[in-house]
Amino acid sequence: MLTIRRSQERGYADHGWLKSFHSFSFAGYYDPAHMGWGNLRVINEDRIAPGTGFGTHGHRDMEIISYVLSGELAHKDSMGNVKGIPPGEVQRMSAGTGVMHSEFNHAPNQQTHFLQIWIEPKFTGVKPGYEQKAFAEAEKRGRLRLVASRTGAEGSVSMNADAALYAGLFDGAEQAELALDPARKAYVHLVRGSLSVNGETLQGGDAALIEGQSRLALAQGQDAEVLVFDLAP
Repeated sequence: MLTIRRSQERGYADHGWLKSFHSFSFAGYYDPAHMGWGNLRVINEDRIAPGTGFGTHGHRDMEIISYVLSGELAHKDSMGNVKGIPPGEVQRMSAGTGVMHSEFNHAPNQQTHFLQIWIEPKFTGVKPGYEQKAFAEAEKRGRLRLVASRTGAEGSVSMNADAALYAGLFDGAEQAELALDPARKAYVHLVRGSLSVNGETLQGGDAALIEGQSRLALAQGQDAEVLVFDLAP
């Protein structure tokens, strides 16, 4: 089964300083039909206005991934990490037993556009952790590059979740395939552009929810950037 969820079907919140699309129920947006997919719980497409951000707040027992699309995200947490996250880098924070952090856009004239992703952990009550890595555009061009995984395989960031995250860039004749376990779930989030996913055309912000299939085929990209999740059922 492959189900398409269009960009405009997502929840939306405009807080002035923050504009956010919610792929799944989050904060004031509640849709019982979209509470998550497998162990993927949150994909928020956030745009933070210049000079603003999320003040210090807490999380626990969640794997949180930040994927910056433009601008830069300034991160500070109770583990002592003070980092800037530019486009092309993937940040993973394991909240575990509890962590406090803030996220800001310190630029005076540029918006920060990023994806905030939450995946339910495999083990709860673990020690909080942090990891951040850069993945060059060439590594994602015309292929699916593993950027986050349970074991940190292929130089990906490691996470305490039964999941894997791939990123890819596709344009023109570029195409890729990924073998899927029909007993698991997969989720395709098209960040931008257009892309054929198992014969279905997605536009920026669209998603494909996949289960019971053994193959993912990506083709006919037009300036496409895509994230693919392999998820526990």
